[in-house]
Amino acid sequence: MKKSPHQIYLRYSHNVIIAIEAILSNKLKSLLTALGIMFGVAAVISMLAIGKGAQQEVLEQIKLVGVNNIIITPVEQSTEVETNTANGEKTKRKFSRGLHSMDASAIAQTIPSVKKVSPVVSINYHAIKQGKSYPVTLEGTSKDYFEMLNIRIDKGRIFSEQQTAKGVPVCIIGNNIKEKFFNQIDPIGQYIKCGQVWLQVIGTIEKRDFTTSASDEMGISSSDNKIIIPIKTMLLRFQDKGAIKPEVMDNMAGGGFVFFMGGNDEEEIPQSSGKTMHQLDKIIVQVDETEQLSATADIIKRLILRRHSNMYDFEVTVPELLLKQQQKTNEIFNIVLGAIAGISLIVGGIGIMNIMLASVWERIREIGTRQAIGASRKDIIVQFLAESTLISISGGLIGIVLGVLLAHLIQITADIKTIVSFFSIIVAFGVSATVGIIFGYIPAKSAANQDPVESLRH
Repeated sequence: MKKSPHQIYLRYSHNVIIAIEAILSNKLKSLLTALGIMFGVAAVISMLAIGKGAQQEVLEQIKLVGVNNIIITPVEQSTEVETNTANGEKTKRKFSRGLHSMDASAIAQTIPSVKKVSPVVSINYHAIKQGKSYPVTLEGTSKDYFEMLNIRIDKGRIFSEQQTAKGVPVCIIGNNIKEKFFNQIDPIGQYIKCGQVWLQVIGTIEKRDFTTSASDEMGISSSDNKIIIPIKTMLLRFQDKGAIKPEVMDNMAGGGFVFFMGGNDEEEIPQSSGKTMHQLDKIIVQVDETEQLSATADIIKRLILRRHSNMYDFEVTVPELLLKQQQKTNEIFNIVLGAIAGISLIVGGIGIMNIMLASVWERIREIGTRQAIGASRKDIIVQFLAESTLISISGGLIGIVLGVLLAHLIQITADIKTIVSFFSIIVAFGVSATVGIIFGYIPAKSAANQDPVESLRH
């Protein structure tokens, strides 16, 4: 006689209820059985959270350094000057004036793949407003700087072509400076004093998240404490190390005449034997396509090396390529962490299988009794499979809570950014349920294969 769907449902639900009763009657054993799954799920969620956080941090750093950017920074190096030989003859030695605005111009005019170039000069200053003094970073740069580094203007505007060309004393301020000096009023049109120069505020920078590792690894910094002015304003009104007179440097360190290679011309200028006087603190170069980054960086290196008389007093860095390599390393590391955490789930599944097999032998008389009063092999399989699955799912749910708490604890104590995603929770829970089913089937099958007569005689 064929059973109706309702009868089938009642039969299987009864088997599940028996499984729940068996779990509740052995709470401690069930909890110990689920421990492996708990810690396995918690490990998977926390490890994936660390990986997701690292990936997000790399993406934020790419935004901070800008897409397709190359950064050229100066390296302190002593200049080589001419010396007298034993015969009284002078020998010509190499000289480099250091990283200069002319290098930026040469890059922009010479290399076709270059889209934008922005020189940067940064100095530490104290901004003053109505008697209040606040430490700031005064940064001179071009108007392309904001687009190249994805810096958004919250209010106002960036420099105009005329302001940049004439070196007008205007500035764009970071969020911290705005809150310090202009908390109650509109900063646009107001003035801030830096040194002896009054700067008119024409814009404010939108606040954005910033990671300290980005500053440490890529040499970039937050814009919140910056006052950004046109590069010509910086060189005319504040600091221009490239304009220091040679005779002044001679008096400082003592030196003779050296030869400087600039472009195709060889120029004899007086210079000291002191260190290279870099006019710029940085040159940021943006190329059209990511595929051109490595080739363009190599061309830039050769161009500046030629302009600097083959002196390596500069360094060319491609932050995006370094960050993408870091991201790739993180992904490999995350796979390894995920695999280790996944092994914990498998070990937990094996633990469930072992406990359930032992449970079968402990409850062999119960199995025989159920079979004697009409329980089929399917009923026995459903009962024991339901037990292992319920233990596994319960352990998975508790493991999810532990995993989220663990990820949060790691972020607080170790200062590592963690992001718990819904995907990682679903994966961990799905794997835990699957492990319970797979490793619970063997004990369930073993229980169903017991001979009823032998079971009752046990």
